[in-house]
Amino acid sequence: MPNPSKHLLIGSTEPYSGKSATITGLALQLQDRGIDIAYAKPVGTCPSDEAGIDEDVRFISKILELPTSRLRPTLLSLDAQTIQKQLTEENSAIDPQQMATYLGGQGEDLLLIEGPGTLEEGTLFGLSLTQLAKVTEAQVMLVARFHSVLIVDGLLAAKQKLGDRLMGVLINDVPMDQLQDVNTNVKTCLERHGIPVLGILPSTPLMRSVSVGELVHQLKAEVLCCEERMDLMVQSLSIGAMNVNSALKYFRKADNMAVITGGDRADIQLAALETSTQCLILTGHIAPRPDITSRAQDLEVPILSVDLDTLTTVEIIEKSFQEVRLQEPIKVQCIQLLMEQHFDVDRLMAELNLSSPAVTA
Repeated sequence: MPNPSKHLLIGSTEPYSGKSATITGLALQLQDRGIDIAYAKPVGTCPSDEAGIDEDVRFISKILELPTSRLRPTLLSLDAQTIQKQLTEENSAIDPQQMATYLGGQGEDLLLIEGPGTLEEGTLFGLSLTQLAKVTEAQVMLVARFHSVLIVDGLLAAKQKLGDRLMGVLINDVPMDQLQDVNTNVKTCLERHGIPVLGILPSTPLMRSVSVGELVHQLKAEVLCCEERMDLMVQSLSIGAMNVNSALKYFRKADNMAVITGGDRADIQLAALETSTQCLILTGHIAPRPDITSRAQDLEVPILSVDLDTLTTVEIIEKSFQEVRLQEPIKVQCIQLLMEQHFDVDRLMAELNLSSPAVTA
């Protein structure tokens, strides 16, 4: 079988920068142009309920409607057990024959390869971003989450490591008040140093939100009502530990929040239900009063009960916000729109020397 005509390796400068979302939005655009896409994630980092299947692979293959011939198996699951074994035995399971099979073509136009979370992750197994780029002879696009204009330093350092393999970058999650500066000064500086800026995506609360269903999963919570509303998206977290008047002022400043409070704080629970609350999270394993459950059902606000203290609950939810993933269809619609508006797919296709059948026909 012929090898895929092109390889594009999507990497990032730090974990949870938006690689999976970028790949999904990019692949949908390329599919619209008639490009036959295949997808690979050599290093698995988020196992799903299905044994041996990475969650990102499962979700992205479903969204892109990819047949089995357009998917590559995950070579390595980067879990604690695998890492410990490699530390003691130094016997990586990845050999040249496996890699050749992994990269074997199935007739697709472009193989999109999702790299590890950083440039260094996977080095112990010979599967870091730089090592993968060398083995696959792929061009690399980096996704970098914006924190400040010092993003330039990290991308210049990446350029030094990747050299001519780095064909472009996408800067993600740029606050609206800094968008102009990034579009002018930051972009101009990077382009001057030979780093094409293919896209600059503005921040949007939806892409940094988590679903109520994900919070249930992470907290191992019991759902007391409105199980059918697990798709509600939570953008912020509030803690109801003060008097009710202070709580109301606090709650009214937030949008689409999850409110954590004690199961015995009926006053706080009722106050939360009258503001922009997507779910109530009750600690102490104390059931809410029937009138509160009834009001929540009327408003379609799920109530969750956790057998955890407030501090632990907050820590788990904050980690969920920091490690937010692309797992909801509404996020797919959002990234598709963002990529259509703010990513130069034509420039990327030109860099890859990739032609659309619709253009050449």
